[in-house]
Amino acid sequence: MFLFIIMHDFKYKDNQLYCEGIKIQDLVNRFGSPLYVYSYNTLIDHFLKLKIAFGEIEPLICYSVKANSNLAILKAVVDKGAGLDIVSGGELFYALKANCPPDRIVYASVGKTEKEIEEAIKRKILFFNVESLPELQSIQRIAKKLKKIVNIAIRINPDIEPMTHKYITTGKLTNKFGIDFDTASKIFLQRSKFPNLNICGIHIHIGSQIIDSRPFVCALKKISNYIEFLKKNNIRIEYLNIGGGLGIIYNKEKPQTAKSFALSILPLLKNFDGKLILEPGRFIVGNAGILVTKILYIKTTPLKKFIIVDAGMNDLIRPALYGAYHQISPLNKKNKKGPLQKVDVVGPICESADFFAKDRLLPQLEEGEYLAIFGAGAYGFSMSSNYNGRLKPPEVLVKGKVAKLIRRRQNYFDLIREQI
Repeated sequence: MFLFIIMHDFKYKDNQLYCEGIKIQDLVNRFGSPLYVYSYNTLIDHFLKLKIAFGEIEPLICYSVKANSNLAILKAVVDKGAGLDIVSGGELFYALKANCPPDRIVYASVGKTEKEIEEAIKRKILFFNVESLPELQSIQRIAKKLKKIVNIAIRINPDIEPMTHKYITTGKLTNKFGIDFDTASKIFLQRSKFPNLNICGIHIHIGSQIIDSRPFVCALKKISNYIEFLKKNNIRIEYLNIGGGLGIIYNKEKPQTAKSFALSILPLLKNFDGKLILEPGRFIVGNAGILVTKILYIKTTPLKKFIIVDAGMNDLIRPALYGAYHQISPLNKKNKKGPLQKVDVVGPICESADFFAKDRLLPQLEEGEYLAIFGAGAYGFSMSSNYNGRLKPPEVLVKGKVAKLIRRRQNYFDLIREQI
């Protein structure tokens, strides 16, 4: 028996999959396929869960733009009080276009260019998360040139194993991110060498899709002890940015809830008298989105049965890149009570890695019907490409019984628009 997924505001009514109050088949009829569909209620609900869970200390929750950078998504969370976590000049542009107040913008990335740093200083963002001593020296030089005092948080690499995929681990000393404790101490103790920098924060980010609180607790214990060391040297930390990385349900994961995460973290902050910052992305938007795709062909070989769909790894690369699991269900579950079949769900791209599922048990499917790929709200469209000359799909945001097109489908001229 196939288990039809009910995920947040994506639910079946009369055998049809709905997003909030709208039948998704109606959206496909209107906007075509492939198609990204987002639930506004799910998006905001996840943001508010974090806000409420940490309510007693009123943190600044900076949504991670890289997870999904559509301006409508950004504006929705900013309007609810979120700040934004950015990693490039382009994301700064997005943030400002979404009307995010600059004093709610924090800026990470190991490779900020001089132009990006200068623009962010001029825009008066809250602070930079600095990832190396050369970067710190570069910001000092640019700040001096602009005659500005710039807030800095030192991103510390706590050398923690976050128990996630190796490609999304960021808190080990073998990763390119952050600064070790000894180097950080030299920076703090010699901060007078940087007269244009207010080195007032600590930042950590240990990885992504972390479903257990233990790595966070372990990292934060190290950081709490370090803050005490700084206190003894008359160095006060105004901002503690504990990053993001909270996992979500893709398959059978049992990730921590916002409430349980807060209960694990808050006791470790009882002696911290500054401002806490969080940088969630996937937790807020991951399960707020699905990718809808049409079955083009059903191909049977002596060893495999392939469900060939019109979306590809160019639309959602996570299975190809990480071996990621995404739940897949038909939009219409009527007459789906027969025996399950083991199939590969694959796209049209000329790569063997172009798949959404392998050896997946799915109900009897037919050419021309549509599938929903769940958990596609984070790192779906934001990592999409035009590989193989494929057009990027449209994005639709649903709120109640209203659906708004928030990105149109590309056309062929978009493929060559910048070419000379």
